[in-house]
Order: sequence, then structure tokens, then C-alpha cells
Amino acid sequence: MSSAAKDKKTSADGGTTDVTQLVDLLDLEIIEVNLFRGISPNDSWQRVFGGQVIGQALVAAGRTVEDRLAHSLHAYFLRPGDPKTPIIYEVDRIRDGKSFTTRRVVAIQHGRPIFSMSVSFQIDEGGLEHQFDMPDVPGPEGLKTEQELRVEMAEKIPESFRDHWTRPRPIETRPVTPRDFMTPGSSEPVQHIWLKAPTKLPDDPTLQQCVLAYASDLTLLDTCLLPHNISWWNKNLQSASLDHAIWYHHPFRADEWLLYSQDSPAASGARGFNRGSIYSRDGRLVASVVQEGLIRVHD
Repeated sequence: MSSAAKDKKTSADGGTTDVTQLVDLLDLEIIEVNLFRGISPNDSWQRVFGGQVIGQALVAAGRTVEDRLAHSLHAYFLRPGDPKTPIIYEVDRIRDGKSFTTRRVVAIQHGRPIFSMSVSFQIDEGGLEHQFDMPDVPGPEGLKTEQELRVEMAEKIPESFRDHWTRPRPIETRPVTPRDFMTPGSSEPVQHIWLKAPTKLPDDPTLQQCVLAYASDLTLLDTCLLPHNISWWNKNLQSASLDHAIWYHHPFRADEWLLYSQDSPAASGARGFNRGSIYSRDGRLVASVVQEGLIRVHD
């Protein structure tokens, strides 16, 4: 691992300072056959960003597979990741079939699993096709970036968090309907966000999948809070991703605009259930995402 890679920083809400650092973050160190090491966040946040662990685990699995791409992954977050300690990814080569390949990945810190994921890979294959239409929403042109919205609201953020809150991020996001981060009000549990890596990525379809896996965890859990007039700054709110699943339907580029259409059909038992459909600019459904998260409000 290069010294530059060792110096990179990420955060619990998905921040690295640029796309190059994100690509480096996903470039795992090979320790031994089926064993990989990923860098950990090292800033003021208390736990590792879930999208980072998903992306790194997919990289680890992908490095044990040839000539086929992931079509689905199912992951569980078991323990909070320690941002001060590297993460070890152990890959179990469960099955190598003629059409499908299955891998299981366990992320380990301090001798205990913090995350597990099953990934299925498939050869390139044609077949029957249909999809839901892309929602009719304004395009990204003319919409403010989330970075711009955060800077506008910086004075409302506690000073100790302000620099972290307004720093550049590796994924550019543009919400179709911006909301107040501090006093969001109550609204329908639906949101549409345009996203992409702001600069060109290498022409590696596996890397494109890993970057999208990273980005898919940035805003999805927010959706289940929209009806409840509660923000992440509420000190009584305890939240965390519990599981995460992605299905890849078609090839795409994560450095071109993608529409992340998200909804939350239900919340119960201190858990919020969220779904996401990711469309390319021409309306093709390229991926689907499902996540359940903890949304516990303490008295």
C-alpha cells in the first residue's frame, strides 16, 4: 500500500476529499490468498461509513472472480467499524459454476466480524427484459449540489462540525427537492437525487459497480425519516444501517449522471425500510437497492 493511500481519510457520511482518493480507497492490499486489507476512516466520526465497507467487500470478492460481473449482493452490518483500525476482508469461494459464481465476504476488526456479504456473479447473458419507467423529474442541470446547500446552511451547524460538514465529497449529489438539514419538516417518504463521480473514472466495469455500491448508502436511510420531522442532528436519534442489498441490471458509468429514486414503504420496530431505483440518464434502470436501518428515538 502506498504512503498516499495510508494517509487518506473518509468519514461516517461517506466523505473523501476527491475521486482519486475514493478509487485508492477501493484498491485493497492483498495479504494472502483470499485475504485483503482495506484502510479505515481516520477522522472525528465514530464509525466507518457503511458504503465504504460494501464497496471494499465487493472489490475483495471481485478479485477472486474472472470474466463475470456481480449481479447481486446482500450484506449485513454486524458491528460498528473502528475508524482507527484497518479492515481485513476474508473471501470464501463458495461456488464456481458455469453461469454463476458465489462468494461470501466477512470483514474483520479486532478479531471479530463487523460485516458479512454474499455476492453472486454471472456471465454476460441475454434474456427477457422489462422495467419500471424512470420518474419524470427535472434533470440535474440547474439544481444546486448538496455541497452548495451545505455551505449555505453552514451557520446553522455547530462550529465543531462545520469544516467536516462543508468539505468536498467524492460523489456529487443534486437533490431534486432540497430540504432543510436542521428542521426538515414532514413530507412524503420519497426523494429523487442525481448523483455521479465528478471526474472520469477508470474504464473498469467492476470499479464502476463498487463506486455505485459506495454511493448507494449515502442517502437511502434518510428516506425513512422524511415523514417524521427529525434530522440527523437530533441528539435523541440513534441510527445505523442494518443491512443492504443491490441488484445490478445493466452496465453503467458511475461518472455519468444517475437518478437515485428512493422511497420508504414502512417504518416499525425502531427500523426504517427503504428502496432505491437507479436510472441512467437515458431512462434505463441499471440497479435496484434495498436497505433497512435502525432509527431509534430515545426519550
